[in-house]
Amino acid sequence: MNIAKTLKPKDQLKPKPADENNLGFGRIFTDHMLLMDYQTGKGWHNPRVEPYGPFTLDPAAMIFHYGQEVFEGLKAYRGEGGHVYMFRPAANIERMNRSCDRLCIPALPNEVVLEAMYELIRVEQDWIPRAEGTSLYVRPTIIATEACLGVKTSATYLFYIITGPVGAYYAEGFNPVRIWVEEKYVRAAIGGTGEAKTSGNYASSLKAATEAHEKGFTQVLWLNACDRQSIEEVGTMNIFFKIAGEVITSPLDGSILPGVTRDSVLALCRHWGMNVSERQLTIDDIIAAAKAGTLEEAFGTGTAAVISPVGSIHFKGQDYQVADGQTGALSLKLYDEITGIQLGKKPDPFGWVVKVA
Repeated sequence: MNIAKTLKPKDQLKPKPADENNLGFGRIFTDHMLLMDYQTGKGWHNPRVEPYGPFTLDPAAMIFHYGQEVFEGLKAYRGEGGHVYMFRPAANIERMNRSCDRLCIPALPNEVVLEAMYELIRVEQDWIPRAEGTSLYVRPTIIATEACLGVKTSATYLFYIITGPVGAYYAEGFNPVRIWVEEKYVRAAIGGTGEAKTSGNYASSLKAATEAHEKGFTQVLWLNACDRQSIEEVGTMNIFFKIAGEVITSPLDGSILPGVTRDSVLALCRHWGMNVSERQLTIDDIIAAAKAGTLEEAFGTGTAAVISPVGSIHFKGQDYQVADGQTGALSLKLYDEITGIQLGKKPDPFGWVVKVA
């Protein structure tokens, strides 16, 4: 497909942020966006780059009523030699198509989407910040647009990508966060939509997250909906534990997101010859390890934060410190390795990085 471009005149472009060390996350957006349409019988068509702006949708658009929506999150980096890099973008689009399948949304043409995304980033590359720990966040999304109040799959969809410069996802930056173990609410269950990146999963997590934040915690650790014991994931991240030398994360059993950073951490740890397991742990296992002194580290993994070390876990009214409340050696090594690969500063033995510009 040809990618049409309608660009703003230079004198109408937004001013770039003056302070790249205080970008925050997800509040600044660039000048342009990518759009593509779907219609039953016609397929995906008309990819185009246009000025960033509001959409006009019918009040009966099915996204508003039945939540048929999926999204992704990835980043572009200003790296070695001033080049623009992306980290495993094909993996994100492949995961988006798995989410599409779960939400009955037509699959995207992978190569077309990747090339269109690269073209948008080339257009917006002056927005990519250069300060340490910053990047251009890239948010692909699909929404159902057919005007219909019948419960069915939509006949039309809009795919779009918006971008914006970002700093650290958490206010703590790369410092240990405090985790609240959620016992009252559940996020997802096997057979549900937990493994899809869809807005409903995040909407259902807001109540617990709000209550945890009010108590002074950064994130919620979710337990299995059936047994309320088995560890699943953290609100915006997959979760890893290092216990007595073994690096452990929850298996992909259908209720948690198959994180791209999670997969990257597993690959790196195995590459380094570490003892790595994808197996089920219970919260009682974690607390027992903390009491025994064998809980060496805990950290979250995700595109937004990359690696987020956990300094303490709160369960049943008690805080359990992890790694003396400090950033663990493995957390730091993984963060340095992944960000080094992302920026083109370290060897990329897995072929993860794509040079966009």
